[in-house]
Amino acid sequence: MVASEIRLSGSSFPSAGPSEFIMNGMKIMFTRLSLILVISAGLFALSGAAQAEGLKIGFVNFNRLVSESPQGAAAMGGLQEEFAPRQRELVAMQTELQERQDQIQRDIEVMGPDERRNAERDLRRDERELQRAAQELQEDSNLRRNEALGKLQRTVLGEVQSYAAEQGYDLIISEGVAYASQEIDLTEQILAGLKAGFAGQSSGE
Repeated sequence: MVASEIRLSGSSFPSAGPSEFIMNGMKIMFTRLSLILVISAGLFALSGAAQAEGLKIGFVNFNRLVSESPQGAAAMGGLQEEFAPRQRELVAMQTELQERQDQIQRDIEVMGPDERRNAERDLRRDERELQRAAQELQEDSNLRRNEALGKLQRTVLGEVQSYAAEQGYDLIISEGVAYASQEIDLTEQILAGLKAGFAGQSSGE
């Protein structure tokens, strides 16, 4: 029988879609990035020795930089636009298979053995094709998502590093710390830089 929804790795593809894959990928990638930054420097930044040295320390919220930056929105929008036609095609295939299954169930009492066997065989064949197409879409979307996230990561890190160098910061940390005061939170400033850079690129196109 055809399931009422396509199952992909334990999740429903029509309800999840490329946008959820993208955002999940962003959270995973930037969580790992944040942990690396904190492990390498966070503890030292919060130690008494760091304060004694007079280090200039800042904090950034990478999740906000990803979700609120125009670069992040553009990355997600581009992937959604790229894969939406294939997703719609899969949903149409699924709907057509469900309708055929319902038709077989309604006519099963009046169908001859050969007709019934052929109808069920064709249904199973097309269901396998649907699952194959769904798997290919997931693999392709994952690949493109990782490419887009890599580019976005480099852009965000570049903006953080540029801001730190221009403003004379010795250390900028991210998620994973127990507390960061508003006085050292640089998220708004770096987000403004990302927006300005995106606007400049858009006007130059």
